[in-house]
Amino acid sequence: MQYLLLIYADEGLTDPAALQEITAGHMRLGAQLQESGAMVGGNRLKPSDTATTVKTVAGSQSLHDGPYAETREQLGGYYLVEAPDLDAAIGWAKKIPGGANYAVEVRPIWPLG
Repeated sequence: MQYLLLIYADEGLTDPAALQEITAGHMRLGAQLQESGAMVGGNRLKPSDTATTVKTVAGSQSLHDGPYAETREQLGGYYLVEAPDLDAAIGWAKKIPGGANYAVEVRPIWPLG
């Protein structure tokens, strides 16, 4: 099954060192996804009520049902992954770097047909 991992973060982050660290983390994660065969392309999404959000606040993670929609954070990027189930997709979501405060919405793809 495919999952879209939507990354929401504060676009006001401007610290060059933090941005460099986050970028390096994304490069490492992208390589891991490629090597594992989990990285795939885009597709249509199921409704937002099927989403699960992994939220990180002060380094502590929690899971929430439904979409993440605080106005202070914006959608800044995404990964589309192939995973056997929601738990595996959440495992990838937890590896996404984003700084001290960010959220990753894990959303299953709704295949055409």
